[in-house]
Amino acid sequence: MGRQKFLGILVAVAVAAMTGCGSGTGSAGTGSSDSGAAASQGTEAKADAKAESKESYKIYLITMDQIDQHWVNMNKGCEKAVGELGAIEYKWSAPDQKDDAKQIECINNAVADQADAILLAANGPDADVAALKEADVAGVKIVYVDSPANYEGIQTLATDNKSAGKSGGEEMLKALEAAGITSGKIGIITPNAATNSNVNREMGFKEALEGAGFEILETQYSEGDAAKSKDIAANYIAQGCVGIFGCNEGCTVGIGNAIREAGTDVMGIGFDKSDTILELVKEGSLVCTITQNPDLMGYEGIKTAVKALKGEEVGESYVDTGVSIVDAEALK
Repeated sequence: MGRQKFLGILVAVAVAAMTGCGSGTGSAGTGSSDSGAAASQGTEAKADAKAESKESYKIYLITMDQIDQHWVNMNKGCEKAVGELGAIEYKWSAPDQKDDAKQIECINNAVADQADAILLAANGPDADVAALKEADVAGVKIVYVDSPANYEGIQTLATDNKSAGKSGGEEMLKALEAAGITSGKIGIITPNAATNSNVNREMGFKEALEGAGFEILETQYSEGDAAKSKDIAANYIAQGCVGIFGCNEGCTVGIGNAIREAGTDVMGIGFDKSDTILELVKEGSLVCTITQNPDLMGYEGIKTAVKALKGEEVGESYVDTGVSIVDAEALK
């Protein structure tokens, strides 16, 4: 199917679906996988040639939502790269909340808008695959930031989440040891059981605690909502937990708020950096937070997309953008 005809069909679909996606826009003056069919390969070749001949590009950032500070910082990184490179029409699009169907709408809308490239933080590894195949056939370059889908892209720029989660577990053990606690229950709160980044953080955290003498309770899911996470954390506290681990910003805020409200010395450790999280760390409601570099993901993601569109080498298929441990001492 030709690109224009394909896009014409998607326009009709996108108009009907447009309400599911919020977007922010910005502009500055100045890989894909095997589709498995010869016709698709021909379409891709034409799309590549067209992209390489362009004087400017349209690039979308599609995140899990537009609420968490993590995504706001990623958008800032994208905007910085756009300002430096120029000749890019840039748009940030995301659901109003984490939702597979709404993120798929965002992808379809970007393709219908004739995006040249998409930077995607996939809400789940499998839900977006069909939409990404269609984007790929339409000649759209796919770059993953933070969390990839199970579909080949040009490059993935993300945290080594299992290693980062293990760091969280090691920090939990240090804090418990310092308090003289050698046994007890530990709870884990994560948005869902599907998002690749969160699954790996949970795995790494559990790995660090293996054989340490603590009972890891059944993981609870909060959709990354701070209020729901607070209720779950309060329940963990009522069960006598000595520690609680949060796998993203909303989970971490909820844990800190529950510990603050309970006035307890439960050890809370989480992920991501926002003003609220840093305040909870500073006051002692959280032991520490594992901070990522979403601005770097966005900044380098835009550069990777432009290189791919120009037919240039983009380097390694996976780039670890690193983490830092931020505790109260680091904030003095």
